[in-house]
Amino acid sequence: MKKLIMCLAFTGLLFACKQPEARKPITYRSGTFIKESVQRNKNIVQDEEKIIQSVIKKDSAHHYYQSNLGFWYKYDVAVTTDSLLPKKGDIVKLDFEIYDIDNNLIYGKAETAPKVYAIDKQEIMVGLRHAVKLMHKGETISFIFPSHMAYGYLGDKQKIGTNVPLICKVTLNDIKPE
Repeated sequence: MKKLIMCLAFTGLLFACKQPEARKPITYRSGTFIKESVQRNKNIVQDEEKIIQSVIKKDSAHHYYQSNLGFWYKYDVAVTTDSLLPKKGDIVKLDFEIYDIDNNLIYGKAETAPKVYAIDKQEIMVGLRHAVKLMHKGETISFIFPSHMAYGYLGDKQKIGTNVPLICKVTLNDIKPE
């Protein structure tokens, strides 16, 4: 009997000292959600591109420029005598209005903020953050932003819905270097 108890105790010790094994996941993800999301976003960008190109084509009186970042702009008032452009840290004073792609006013100058903006140091609409850096003091430029450069898939949760391309008419009133 003593041998049996010793044998059982020794066997128990052998199995008790085994290293724990990692559990394998129960479900596997195929990655299709990400792929579908990417394709959906590509389709949105293509559709918006067509809409923006039709707006540009209708406005044959102005020449539009395309930025490297994917938005378009035209000069309403151009300034060619000043070479100073805003750079990171500069404080700019600006007025702007936001229109939908059909040129209906969404936010007027009185409603838009900020009027004073520290370049790349404050939060502002993504497209506007980049657009202001293209402007000279005294210029007024109309920018056409695809939704991913504007308020994207969330909108502004007030007047701007999801995936809405926008037109922003911006006047740069002053630049104060850092």
